[in-house]
Amino acid sequence: MDNRRLTRESGLEARIAHLVEPIATSLGYELVRVKISGVNGMTVQVMAERPDGTMRVEDCEALSRAVSPELDVADPINREYHLEVSSPGLDRPLTRAKDFENWAGCEARVEMERPQDGRKRFRGVLVGVEDEKAGLRLTDTPDAGDVWLPLEDIGDAKLVLTDELLKSAPRGATRAESGSDELMNGLERS
Repeated sequence: MDNRRLTRESGLEARIAHLVEPIATSLGYELVRVKISGVNGMTVQVMAERPDGTMRVEDCEALSRAVSPELDVADPINREYHLEVSSPGLDRPLTRAKDFENWAGCEARVEMERPQDGRKRFRGVLVGVEDEKAGLRLTDTPDAGDVWLPLEDIGDAKLVLTDELLKSAPRGATRAESGSDELMNGLERS
């Protein structure tokens, strides 16, 4: 299944993703996304996972230690910030074709960059990927049936936290492995 990220960061997030992705890959991780928020002044969230979908606290620490000096040298951010390295979490973003396949049977929200059948927002159960399109069994409309959404036109997609999703979390996994914990590197950058 295709590992290319569908997520299209822009601006500063894109510059940071460009710096971080090769580092994550060299350590055996897959970058899920980079997001900047106003939390704690400014927080740069780097979300990653192993190819098998796990991400332990130790993995977050290792990636944080590797990424931090690279961001210091490249200095893409002109103010203090907090670096947060985390797992995708149970209600994870779906950023690669393989995510739509791996999480088939789970409920998701999808927002399109371009309207499909007259709408941009969809909610339903993932049914997989065929011909570069993600399948979704609609649950947000009285019109039952499946819709197939072009992967290239998906702007944002995320699993919905449901009882079924919680039940599917690995038993005995650490909180970070099941995606419900995150590690923050609380160092302020300038």
